[in-house]
Amino acid sequence: MRRRLFSARFSTRLLSAPGGLLLFVFALQLIKAGATAALPLLSALDAAGPVNALGFGWLGAYLSLSGSPVAAVGISLLTGGSLSVNEAFAAVGGSRLGASFIVLAAGYVLYLGGRRNADGLSIGVIALLTTFTTQGPATALGLISLHYGWLDGVRFTPPGGALDAVDRLYGPPVEAVDAMLPAALVFAAGIGVLLASFALFDRALPRLEAGSPGFERIVARLDGKWVMFAAGCAVTAMTLSVSISLTLLVPLSLKGYLRRQQVIPYVMGANITTFVDTLAGALALGGAAAFTVVLTEMLAVTAISAAILFVAYDSYARAILGLASKVTHNRRTFSVFLGAIVAVPAVLLLL
Repeated sequence: MRRRLFSARFSTRLLSAPGGLLLFVFALQLIKAGATAALPLLSALDAAGPVNALGFGWLGAYLSLSGSPVAAVGISLLTGGSLSVNEAFAAVGGSRLGASFIVLAAGYVLYLGGRRNADGLSIGVIALLTTFTTQGPATALGLISLHYGWLDGVRFTPPGGALDAVDRLYGPPVEAVDAMLPAALVFAAGIGVLLASFALFDRALPRLEAGSPGFERIVARLDGKWVMFAAGCAVTAMTLSVSISLTLLVPLSLKGYLRRQQVIPYVMGANITTFVDTLAGALALGGAAAFTVVLTEMLAVTAISAAILFVAYDSYARAILGLASKVTHNRRTFSVFLGAIVAVPAVLLLL
């Protein structure tokens, strides 16, 4: 009897994991489809100069809960002559500044969904702070590189068909839902599917309590900064979406698999390989100039992240975790943080 019960539970977990992942990606695609209704409005704005373009990309990523469509808009505007190379670079960089907002949004959804647990919010704040403090300096470094043409001679052709897997699998059902419902309801449907995916993840992942042998074994394997950095690179490269790879941090953290300090190097790695799809898309959309823009973004973020990891990681991690703790300490500081991260790109866009 016990063996049958164990077998049934194991089978449930075995099926729940891929089922949760499939629903999870489907939810993000629905959310993206519902939110991108705002992108044409942003595209119509007259972004003049890198500062405006940075705010344009940043706010666009907030509205779409994904950096990839906004980055594609930036590259398309470069191809059409609406943006200069520097402006397109800033727009793509801004899209990455806002892409991590999906983690905070997912944590907030779970918080409102009955898990009154601030850990999900903390993970989102840590992801945003890590992105801000690496992508910001990387934008300045990238603009210098573009000015001096350091990467103008670099060329690369990605393997054909490698970047279409998600679109092939989810394109038809998302298009069907999008055709039946207005954008707002598509967005709401995505939130509902997101909650369902997390419910399946809960069934797939056994709960580990802090201090238990299982918890300590997993933490020991993932505790190194380089292990988590490599994990962030690998997961994002496989999923071709920083939204997917970063949002996975929320249920894993709530289940006790990850500590807050492990999120920092993971986000650094994810923010590098997230450019893979944009890099390939740049070749198809904009040729050499667009490719140079995205490659410069990727290498600039890599350089800044590597410098932090090699030279000042311990002090950097303490600063990020300390600031995140203050931000989520109470509703007032959290509200100020939310207001600031929306006001800054809005001001940049209007300058």
